[in-house]
Amino acid sequence: MSKLKLETKQRFEINSRLQKLITRSRELAVSGKRNLYTADEMQIAYHWSDKGHAIAPQSGEWVQREDRLSLGDHACRVDIGIDFPKLNEIPSRIDGYKADAESWGRDFAFLLEHSPAEIHPYESIVGEFHWEMNEIRKYDFGPEVRELGKKARQAGAGGTSHGHTCPDFSIGITQGWGGILERINKNLAKYERLINPNKVTYLKGAKHVCEAIIKYIMNYAEKAFELASGEKDEEQKALYKRIGECCKNIAVNPPSTFYEGVQWIQFAVMTDRMVGHGNGYGRIDQYLYPLYKNDIENGRLTREEARIYLVEMFLKLRGQFFCLGGRKRDGSDATNEVSWVVMEAYDMIDDYNNLGVMWHEDMDKEFYAYVCDVLVRHGAGVPSLVNYDLIVDSELRSGVSEDDAWNVAYSGCQWYCIPGKEYCDQDTNAVVMLDPFNRAIDRAIKENFTDFEQLYDCVIEEFKRTCEVLCEFKDAQYNMLPKVWPEVVTSLNCHGTIERGLDMTDARGVDYQYTSTNILGIPNVADSLYAIKKLVYEQKMYTLKEVRDAVANDWRGNEVMRIRFLNQDKYGNDLDTVDSLYVRLTDSIAEVMDNLRNNRGQQYRASLFQFQGHTCVNTFGATPDGRYASEPLAHGCNPTAGRNKKGLVSTANSLAKAHNFKFIGGSLQIELQPKFFDGKENIWQYVRDFSLAYFRKGGMQINLNIIDLNLLKDAIEHPERPEYQNIIIKITGYTARFICLDRIFQEEFVGRQNYDG
Repeated sequence: MSKLKLETKQRFEINSRLQKLITRSRELAVSGKRNLYTADEMQIAYHWSDKGHAIAPQSGEWVQREDRLSLGDHACRVDIGIDFPKLNEIPSRIDGYKADAESWGRDFAFLLEHSPAEIHPYESIVGEFHWEMNEIRKYDFGPEVRELGKKARQAGAGGTSHGHTCPDFSIGITQGWGGILERINKNLAKYERLINPNKVTYLKGAKHVCEAIIKYIMNYAEKAFELASGEKDEEQKALYKRIGECCKNIAVNPPSTFYEGVQWIQFAVMTDRMVGHGNGYGRIDQYLYPLYKNDIENGRLTREEARIYLVEMFLKLRGQFFCLGGRKRDGSDATNEVSWVVMEAYDMIDDYNNLGVMWHEDMDKEFYAYVCDVLVRHGAGVPSLVNYDLIVDSELRSGVSEDDAWNVAYSGCQWYCIPGKEYCDQDTNAVVMLDPFNRAIDRAIKENFTDFEQLYDCVIEEFKRTCEVLCEFKDAQYNMLPKVWPEVVTSLNCHGTIERGLDMTDARGVDYQYTSTNILGIPNVADSLYAIKKLVYEQKMYTLKEVRDAVANDWRGNEVMRIRFLNQDKYGNDLDTVDSLYVRLTDSIAEVMDNLRNNRGQQYRASLFQFQGHTCVNTFGATPDGRYASEPLAHGCNPTAGRNKKGLVSTANSLAKAHNFKFIGGSLQIELQPKFFDGKENIWQYVRDFSLAYFRKGGMQINLNIIDLNLLKDAIEHPERPEYQNIIIKITGYTARFICLDRIFQEEFVGRQNYDG
């Protein structure tokens, strides 16, 4: 009998205190208080729309709440149902708005000052927030950028440059906020002496931010001591006192224990997320291992205690990305005991945080076996499996030095960067491949192309034109970014920003400043080109004009024609006939990007992935691969759902044929039915063996759900049923509760290829 999910047994005991925290966290999620929203389908597809500033703000300046789409419980922000109460008192409204880091820093400090320190019973890791910067401060790049954004959108491109990078928390964990503030003051004095007003303005903003974070954490210390003084229960009183001592120390000093290290990371992520964006946060096992090792050796910590601290942090931070594994600087395996403890923490709660494990050939085999076991038993795509050596090669190809590339961190849905040294605005830029493809077809008809090669060359020429328009738009955006929306909080944990007096978003603020661009619809264009090649140019069954007209009319009156185009070989079945065209297309895309430079002098990089634009069926028309306009596009570099008919291995072989090291991401998305494993023992071995084979062939990343999609359809209509309340899924590169997603994302998910053998 088919089951919705695999049945698994709890491997770790959950005490009553922790169970209360788990229950509260799930109630917040199910109620929608932790949902993340995006503006509209156009924003998702192109990462730019006229409503591009309407993701979350409550100030009323840009808000269009009625059109918002829920991306699920992917936020660590807790919505309490009220606007920021001091909105009309923020400094930029009282003193006048200025597009500079000092004004931004004053507003951020005001937000922190008026965000309450809340400590809930039973918790030992504290910190929650209710409002973000983009709810209180103007986020407007001005008319030039808006007009160039419209131009880019018309060409098939867009972007926002809002977050999506990775700080290096080893800086703050070793220096503390007080040490960071000392560096700010030292460099502020230097640039005041050298009369450099731009750097002085930036560092004044950084000082406001750092001092505000210190004061904010001290507020938690004071709140904890206040609660302790009035608490009758001795166990709870001791817990409040411990929280107070921890916050009092880490407000200024570097954390001295593992417990303080976890709490330090909690505050660092939380204050970073209050800016209103998504970042990755790097190799958590490397950050925490020295503190863990010292505590264990001195008898101050047990492995069980360490695990519980991490569970508590994960219950609060929700959708933030950390990674494990990889290699050390000397090339040896970086797996350590904290790597195990982090995986055990996720294993305890049958919930989620977005973890990635960076595999390589020399990784601890027992640890990787446990990773695969956890992935199978929970079946929710956590952790993502990532090919470490391949992503290192990808960074090296972009020009990252070998001395930096080893420290690459899986940092988001399918992207990665060098913590604290790379600004890449990953996942926030897009090119929709259908737009240049459709222009090429129009040109081919007008100019009477007589062979397929002319059409192919025209597609790449039009793609290049789209990228050039994107480049013009992004350069204008980059010019404004350090003034309009500096990433000051993130920059405090970056290398060189304070010493240079530059935000990480500013030219040369950090060493690496690539522009990473998601490409939507590559498999659909490859399938369409192949069908046109066969039916138009080789068999001459149809003219290109007939194809264009049929597609423009969503195939109405041309069903026989549509079936012929649909029945041509399709990418994803390990057929070189069409897979070779996909590989050629991806290579051409990489070549175009390789030759583009942003105004920081660094290259553009393509990603074989796009967040959730493939779901936006109201944005795109039908395509010559036989797809109706109402059907989703291919998900990233995966085949269009239902076209890969030869099984999972054939699909994986098709994806692995691309030269994936040329791209900044591209994940194999898998939905397996639970019955796939009927009668099998040690089922983690199947995932291990499959992933090893895929990575050795050059695959980059695996996201795996184990769930019966047909049975899950009932949850769309009956989200209130208890059995659906905690169904966690890997949606694209991120994870969330199924019932918290907007319906369009739910329907796309249950319509995916559900492998059963």
